[in-house]
Amino acid sequence: MSGGMIDHPSLGVRDLAASRAFYDAILAPLGYRRGFDREDISGYGSAEPHPLAEQALPFWIGAEPQGSALNGHICFRAPDRAAVDAFYKAVLTAGARDNGAPGLRPQYHASYYAAFVIDPNGHRLEAVCHQAE
Repeated sequence: MSGGMIDHPSLGVRDLAASRAFYDAILAPLGYRRGFDREDISGYGSAEPHPLAEQALPFWIGAEPQGSALNGHICFRAPDRAAVDAFYKAVLTAGARDNGAPGLRPQYHASYYAAFVIDPNGHRLEAVCHQAE
């Protein structure tokens, strides 16, 4: 599996517009830029153009509703869709709570196949496969 174990971390934020301005300013000197926006999430990555822009953004921020916990999010890269399914089964067996069954998430890109859970500490975990099946 190339590309490392972690696909991307993300942070929950209360004020997405203010947080976008903050991260735009502090990441620019490091050579990173905001490369993806949706109404509730933004992704940051290299300022260098990349043919798979959404897949090349290793840091994300997302709006969290008032009153919700601002827990972290870690997405683990999976080698194939079967591994995403196995991750989901294993984490539920180990005590995590469902936060999105395995399946395609075309709002991210056409072959984004992922599963989402909340671990016993409240952290959001995800496994993703970017490969088309």
